[in-house]
Amino acid sequence: MELPRGVLLAVSDELDGAELAALKFLCRDHIPWRRLEDVRTPHDLFEALQEKAMLEPGNLAFLRELLYRIGRIDLLVAHLGSSRKQVERELRAPGGARVPPYRYLLFDLYEHVTERELMDFKLLLGNEVPESKRTRETTMLDILIVMEKRGLLGKDNLSILKSLCEKINISLWNRIEDGLKLFGQEEMLITEEQRGSTGCPEGHLVSSVAPGPPGSFNDSSQLLEAYKMTSRPRGVCLILNNYDFAKARELVPEHKYIRDRHGTDVDAAALRNVFSKLHFRVEERKDLTAEEIRKTVNIFRSEDHKDKDCFVCCILSHGKKGIIYGVDGQEVPIRELTTSFTAQNCNSLAGKPKVFFIQACQGDAFHQGVTIETDSGEQDSSVEQDARFQFDCIPAEADFLLGMATLQDYVSFRSPSEGTWYIQALCQRLEYSCPRGEDILTILTAVNQVVSGKTCDRGIRKQMPQPSFTLRKRLIFPVN
Repeated sequence: MELPRGVLLAVSDELDGAELAALKFLCRDHIPWRRLEDVRTPHDLFEALQEKAMLEPGNLAFLRELLYRIGRIDLLVAHLGSSRKQVERELRAPGGARVPPYRYLLFDLYEHVTERELMDFKLLLGNEVPESKRTRETTMLDILIVMEKRGLLGKDNLSILKSLCEKINISLWNRIEDGLKLFGQEEMLITEEQRGSTGCPEGHLVSSVAPGPPGSFNDSSQLLEAYKMTSRPRGVCLILNNYDFAKARELVPEHKYIRDRHGTDVDAAALRNVFSKLHFRVEERKDLTAEEIRKTVNIFRSEDHKDKDCFVCCILSHGKKGIIYGVDGQEVPIRELTTSFTAQNCNSLAGKPKVFFIQACQGDAFHQGVTIETDSGEQDSSVEQDARFQFDCIPAEADFLLGMATLQDYVSFRSPSEGTWYIQALCQRLEYSCPRGEDILTILTAVNQVVSGKTCDRGIRKQMPQPSFTLRKRLIFPVN
């Protein structure tokens, strides 16, 4: 009995290039890779399947399964006289499924990865993916194939894929994990670390110090627990928002040219929006003098935070190295503010993350016209050399994170209509990444990438944010 050649030709004519790529991927456990690379058309694929006795006279079960997996139910009905329910019954029967669970779940990952997530996979894998495979046309299937060929992925080697999914979108890994459990393949979830001699329990795989920059993937990972983040609200997010610097111009001669901070309310609104979604109690205070900043911080320091998991403070103002300005032009050292929340000064936050985001210049300011401004507030200022200021701004004790809009000695930029480069990038990345389970250091690395890619003044002026931290655990802000 011969195969129904006319049926195979009819099916072949209905399949496009993306569907052929999907079918080839699903067949990788049955046809040698070198043979698959010679397949150019669906008809070539059917011939390769015949060579391996996967398509035989009177037995088109595997073809039915393949068409079902790629969602071409119309071809099942029109050319194979079958239906969705019939194929599902066949797959439930013992030995009915020929596509292994591992292969099918990788294909399911491909179908659920967004364009942005695919870009993140390419960036995190970095040099592990050849340059020719880092183009816009490269699909998730291409990435998975490269990982398999390079030994980064296999049915008994899912650790790297798990770590990538946790950095990009934890729900992607959850689909794989749930699928393997459904198929009774839980043993595939055992990580390489668990197979080794360390005896460590399963947990999140992260870099031993901090995430590498986008475009690189560090496989020398270790298990690291996360801070507890389950209270409702998570804690206070205090926004100190200084716009009106008329007092500074009036009271301090050297600040007579200091500008009002047009666009700061755009930043404040973005911060309110994102931290409300992250279940923080948002408190905003506007146009505070230096003394009022101190008093406000002291009020929140004195609160009882014992039933909260975190404290966040966002400061939007003018500044210079290691300090911020009140609207009266008086200075407040950043370290004075952060030290207010040490265990000695705020015992109810002991062992809990204290996070500060500072939007202010930290050095030399340049006037950039009406569309781009800086947050030093001055038209001219001297440049001091003190590379230690960044770390001097946070206490030596654990559990602090300080996110600075810019490096020491440099300005930070603000659009009067769109807000600051740093705060806008921070809020956008928090909103995108927190639902995907990314930790804050991964998020801030992505913020660095976004902000450092911006330029003004014909590309001459740039900005580079810098976090410094004494965190002991992963800091993740769940949305649920």
